[in-house]
Amino acid sequence: RGMLRGKVVYLSVFFSFRIREEGKDSIPEHPYLYETDVEISLVGGSCKNPVEKFWNGSSAMYILQKATHNEESDSVEESRTDDAVYASEVLPKETPGALALSVGRAKQLISLYTMVQNPNVTSLGMSDLAVLPPLWARCDGSDAQHTCWIGAEPLKAGNKVTGLNIYMVSCDGPTADKTRFPNLEELKMEHKIRHHSSVVTTKGFARYELIAAAAVEDTIAESGSNIYVDITWNGVEKILETPPVISAATLNIALESGDPRSPVFQLYRELQFLLVLAEGLKTGVTEWPEPSESESALKLVQEFLTDLKKKLDGDYIFEDKKETEKIKCDTAAVDSCIKSIFGERGDLDFTEQLWCKMKSKCVTSYQELIDCFTLVIKSLERGEIQPWIHQGSSSFLSQLIQQSYHGKMEDVSLSDITPIQMLLEVGLEKMKKDYVSYFIGEPDTGNSLLFQDYFISTSVDLQEQVHRVQKLHHMLEIMVSCTGLLQFRHENLFPLTQICMKYYKENPLNEKHVFQLPIRPALVKKFYQNDNPEVWRVEISSGHGQKEVKTMWQVSTTPPVEHGTSNNSGFLCDSTVNGSSEERLYFITMTQCSQVQFT
Repeated sequence: RGMLRGKVVYLSVFFSFRIREEGKDSIPEHPYLYETDVEISLVGGSCKNPVEKFWNGSSAMYILQKATHNEESDSVEESRTDDAVYASEVLPKETPGALALSVGRAKQLISLYTMVQNPNVTSLGMSDLAVLPPLWARCDGSDAQHTCWIGAEPLKAGNKVTGLNIYMVSCDGPTADKTRFPNLEELKMEHKIRHHSSVVTTKGFARYELIAAAAVEDTIAESGSNIYVDITWNGVEKILETPPVISAATLNIALESGDPRSPVFQLYRELQFLLVLAEGLKTGVTEWPEPSESESALKLVQEFLTDLKKKLDGDYIFEDKKETEKIKCDTAAVDSCIKSIFGERGDLDFTEQLWCKMKSKCVTSYQELIDCFTLVIKSLERGEIQPWIHQGSSSFLSQLIQQSYHGKMEDVSLSDITPIQMLLEVGLEKMKKDYVSYFIGEPDTGNSLLFQDYFISTSVDLQEQVHRVQKLHHMLEIMVSCTGLLQFRHENLFPLTQICMKYYKENPLNEKHVFQLPIRPALVKKFYQNDNPEVWRVEISSGHGQKEVKTMWQVSTTPPVEHGTSNNSGFLCDSTVNGSSEERLYFITMTQCSQVQFT
């Protein structure tokens, strides 16, 4: 009994020390060593939740796993053996993958945690300890049930702990043999017997992958892009049932830009050239593209200026927009594939056309950039061209053009970063107008204010303007995917656009972010009605409030745990059943809950 008391006090001192040291809003970056064999990490906030696939409770929790030993941690441990405070400061090196505890060791730690939280164990002097976050221990599945996690969650009444929910999570598979799936009525009866309940309710969850980005040939890594729908409903009638029409659905979109198969890939390449210029402006080093065998950018600019001179000699009036023939950019940036979705702007002014010429063949050197701008400036100084530009254009080149209207231009030194900044400004203005023409469309769509006060603002520096254009492109990729792949119409695109805009007004560019849009299941049902789900789950519950207990049964195409189980034969099982390779392989997860009441 003395040894047990020592272990409980040891654990309680450890937890209380960490709480005082870290504070409620601080999450330590490294795990801490408990005794000699257990690592304890406090997970929460932006950290990945390792149990989110089968538990949706508190955001902060303790994760227990087998300690990773190395020479450095061993030497530190030998020199610090006084108490839990010193032991907790040992920081084992990070290792790939998570190491699981034996089921017996995990149960022992859960028991100690339970005693620490029990206010009735007054002999240990634990009554004034703060309510701890839930605790989850990784298990190696060495028992008959293949237990992969054991968790404990305090039940509270104000600041007082009244009991604990104890969770046992088991995992098996993968398997395509549906005879291993239980009957729903059997699950419900098992729950009733375990919890002595006469009435249970059921809630279903299904996740269907709508569009998964396949790996592009000759690329190192697969794209992280995916579009999937999560559906929930009440009143489940059978295992693996298709969700009823009357369900709640959320569309989840995670999309990475740059897929060569995207209809806006050429626009993406145009953005990449803009980013090259922005990086060169910031660092002083520009990674110019390799010269191509086709016509150079300098030659295109020469031909462009010659054509403008001929038009001026023929009394072509640039200022009268109504009489101006629609100018079409003849580069790959707005090819026919993009025009069908992105739309074709017919009002490209002189600076935008110049950008198209210089980026279409990608200016390949700093000297070529200087030569191109030298041709333009000399033509303006001589009055050989009188180009039309958009009202409100603020680039330095636009200012020079406006000065040329009055026959007097300031001297320009095309040295240092000036040529790069001039081209960057022109490209920024052109691309902003491209994106706005798509997102705003009609002037009364409701998107105008968001663009005017953030995405196209010129009150921030050039680097921030480029960053915001990157956000616009990511949003465009999302809209184009939903338009082309899911056949979304305006009434569905508009709320999604608003969600994306709101996120990007408050956050930096993040192509890993999952955008979520509540939808009607009928909108995407045709994409999943004949497909197998990626995840299918049923929750069986009884009781109310803190007396509520749940049993969860789930199948998933991906392992629900990252540390595996001892069921090696299951993980290495063949992917076919009865000679068929069409069956979906599923991992089976069962979460059972029991309660310990302190009052």
